[in-house]
Amino acid sequence: MEHQSKLDALAAKRELAAQPAGAGSITRQHERGKLTARERIERLVDPGSLHELDAFAVHRSDAFGLAARRFVGDGVITGHATVNGRRVCVFSQDATVLGGSLGEVFAEKICKVMDLALKTGCPIIGINDSGGARIQEGVVSLGGYAEIFWRNVQASGVIPQLSIIAGPCAGGAVYSPAITDFIFMVDKISQMFITGPEIIKTVTGEEVTFEELGGANTHNAISGVAQFLCADEDDCFEQVRHLLSFLPANNVDDPPMDPDADDSASPDDDLIGVIPPSPNLPYDMTEIIHRVVDDEEFFEVQALYGCSLVVGLARMAGAPVGIVANQPNVLAGVLDIASSTKGARFVRFCDAFNIPLVTFVDVPGFLPGTNQEFGGIIKHGAKLLYAFAEATVPKVTIITRKAYGGAYDVMCSKHIRADFNFAWPTAEIAVMGPRAAVKIIFRDEILRADDPERRTEELVNDYIDRFANPYVAAERGYVDDVIDPARTRAVVIDALASLRTKRVGRPARRHGNIPL
Repeated sequence: MEHQSKLDALAAKRELAAQPAGAGSITRQHERGKLTARERIERLVDPGSLHELDAFAVHRSDAFGLAARRFVGDGVITGHATVNGRRVCVFSQDATVLGGSLGEVFAEKICKVMDLALKTGCPIIGINDSGGARIQEGVVSLGGYAEIFWRNVQASGVIPQLSIIAGPCAGGAVYSPAITDFIFMVDKISQMFITGPEIIKTVTGEEVTFEELGGANTHNAISGVAQFLCADEDDCFEQVRHLLSFLPANNVDDPPMDPDADDSASPDDDLIGVIPPSPNLPYDMTEIIHRVVDDEEFFEVQALYGCSLVVGLARMAGAPVGIVANQPNVLAGVLDIASSTKGARFVRFCDAFNIPLVTFVDVPGFLPGTNQEFGGIIKHGAKLLYAFAEATVPKVTIITRKAYGGAYDVMCSKHIRADFNFAWPTAEIAVMGPRAAVKIIFRDEILRADDPERRTEELVNDYIDRFANPYVAAERGYVDDVIDPARTRAVVIDALASLRTKRVGRPARRHGNIPL
């Protein structure tokens, strides 16, 4: 009988932990169109796989009336579970408990599960829904945030760190997600900002809504803070599971192979037809990507930001690869501030987690203009150059059309140590476009000509024959082979297979100094 009473007490305690702020708080959360913290974990992980930790923790503060407001779990659920059978650590902040505010015990719980993830070498997924620091606990809350930030930095490049923004995240609550590898935001539900609309209006006089200031669309399309825009919470969890299917558990494991993948590489005779007959016409580079990778499946990352460059994950013969590609459909595929920064971060992620890089090149150069120069295009373009040069994973590059100027160098050229560089016969590798080059080289001759327009066309055609092709670069070994586009998939699969045992030593140093 005595044992049963203890078991009953445990069951009652667990029931209290399941809805710490009461059933009414769950109803209110649903009325806002949001899931509860526990429902979010249950929909994200494999059914029944969550092993919760510190479920009975409560805060220790008596300040400002907190002694009468002690909630079991202290506003965050932590534990480990599986996603598609693979181990992950997870935490989910509970906005129904003191607004999801972070206090000392709340932070300790998150730090504990982060330590477990780092110790066991598994991904950490944070579901964020927090109003920021718990003001009643003062500097202790700030210290808790800093402890989390420190662990984010220690885990960076060691285990994948994914952040889901499932509500408003303000102040210090935004910095941990910002350090993690990928941020998922839910349309009309997620917001991130350092200072809210009220403070902005007081300080600057600007009037802005929560959604305009820090909504999912803002951070996916304008600021570039987030990488994924999700239609609803279930879509978000599905995208997280899909992303994890490409990623290794940690930096010493290989990415997960798909044993059932189609590794065939039949020639695609129509692939060259994607390139328009005129070099000035656009086309969709993702069509080439889909037709080259396994099952035509390409999981694009940060699709709404820096759209002249496409990045994402796919598989080649069952093995995950990171894809980086210029997009001629947007600004002719130029590199600008946004696309360079986006590409650099993605390249560095792939290099950290043993994911080979496949680069498709059609780039006319860097975007000109005072906005770009004043915004630091030199520095930001150098980030992408630095990232490719620093990367030691297998690197395979395919030049489909234009590769002009410094952008040719930056886009994983042979000179910054791509392992294999291939070109289609439609490739144009030169310092600049034929017309611009002719007008510089033959300016005086054109001015003296009886018919300047006809002479210009003659010189442009001669320049194209002599330089705007892949063969000059191939003669010098800057391109390993000029290939029939139909064979692109087979060539890339073979190149990656030959690089499977690639080993590159790094210089002895603390770390490089990437231009930030």
